[in-house]
Amino acid sequence: MKTLKIALDGPSGSGKSTVAKILSAKLDILYLDTGAMYRATALKALNLGVDTFDEKGVSEFINNLDLEIKYINGKQLTYLDGENVSDRIREPQISMAASNVSSLKCVRIKMVEMQRKIAETTSCVLDGRDIGSFVLPNADYKFFITAKVEVRAKRRFDELTAKGFKVDFNVLKKEIEERDYNDSHREFSPLVKASDAIEIDTSDMTVDQVVSTIMTHIKAY
Repeated sequence: MKTLKIALDGPSGSGKSTVAKILSAKLDILYLDTGAMYRATALKALNLGVDTFDEKGVSEFINNLDLEIKYINGKQLTYLDGENVSDRIREPQISMAASNVSSLKCVRIKMVEMQRKIAETTSCVLDGRDIGSFVLPNADYKFFITAKVEVRAKRRFDELTAKGFKVDFNVLKKEIEERDYNDSHREFSPLVKASDAIEIDTSDMTVDQVVSTIMTHIKAY
């Protein structure tokens, strides 16, 4: 049975995760939050006191990483060492740590192995930085979701503030710019728009408008 694979790539705060979740519901297929996998890996490094830029230190635990993605009542939950860390990995300090650890080749190889295995047997929507260019180069549909950095910073500021976190907008904007640089300049599998991906700038679009635009490109399968 043919599986449908949809790749959504783009920088932090572009709205790709929100869009991916809605698409998966509309198409009744799986949503795999790849960012959660990198965040959980970063949390593991922090728990062990390992520098998130230390390839050697991270490589010592990555192959035995106890990471599970579970789907309960239509919601993806992330388990690290048997513990549900779905909320903890969304804390502000995990964001930069995840960007750091995701630049490591040993981490990307492990995560991509897990992601490809899931996509082989299940129709799914994956969002990330290198889904269309590296993880699923033969995806049926590829989209590159982006937005101006000020817009992305405002979205993340509103999201974190609503959750009760105290954050400084300017610091947040600087962190997003740093993540953009790290993600696009890493040596192995950087953030890049796949040559056959459709680019959508969401700066002046609502979520519904973005979803509608993508749905017009997705044909019956």
